[in-house]
Formats: sequence, structure tokens, C-alpha cells
Amino acid sequence: MSSELAPTQSNQPAPTDSDNHYKAVQAKLVKLARSMDDATLELEGLRRSMQANATRCEGVARDIANAELDKLFVDLTNNVSVALGGAAIQVAKLQVTAEETADLSRDTRWQHSELYGALDDIRSGRRVRTPRPGFFTH
Repeated sequence: MSSELAPTQSNQPAPTDSDNHYKAVQAKLVKLARSMDDATLELEGLRRSMQANATRCEGVARDIANAELDKLFVDLTNNVSVALGGAAIQVAKLQVTAEETADLSRDTRWQHSELYGALDDIRSGRRVRTPRPGFFTH
């Protein structure tokens, strides 16, 4: 696993376009959920790595203190350990947010399907064009 959260082919963001057709919206919601699932896994790896590095820094600070080096180095190394531990906590919060976003996008996809799936089936099955939604309300 890489230590960078760079976008990969599988988690490229959905392009923002004006295509609001039923199938396009469904595809974008699927892509969003997958991207958030991928991000959740990457963030878990990052959190574990940061936590492990924080623990290692704590041990290094202890070793520096036992070697009776200047207290400044002990303090600096402890500060790095605390910063990494705090960053790991924030990454865990971000991971929870990514999980929630993935779940919400799946819920939204299901609700969208419930509301508009049958209409799309009807409109897709016709040979002639049908009016856009809202046409008859004017």
C-alpha cells in the first residue's frame, strides 16, 4: 500500500457535468460510493502507519532520554510523537466521514431509484420522445 492518498484510476472523482439523466445519476452515485470505500481503506492504512510512527517516536524519545542526551531532543521527539498521534486521531475522524458518505450515497442511489426508476423505464421504452419533467405544469 502506498503512503500517499493520490487519486488512482478506480477512485477518480465523477466529472461534474449537466447530465442529469437517470442512468447517469445512478452511475455517479455508484462511483462516489466506491471512491469513498477506497478512501476509507486508504485512510485506515494511513491511520495505522501514523499511529505506529507515533509509538516509535515515543520509544526513540525514551531511548534519547536514557542515553542522557540534551532534554531538548527528548522534548522535540516527544512533540513529534504527540503530533503524529493527534494526526492519527483526525485521520480516524476523516475515515468515519468517508464511511458515512459512502453509506449516504448508497442510500441516495436507492431512494433515487425508488423515485425515478419506473419513470426511466417508461421513458426509455418509448420510441417517441416524451416531454421533459415539468412540461405540463406551465
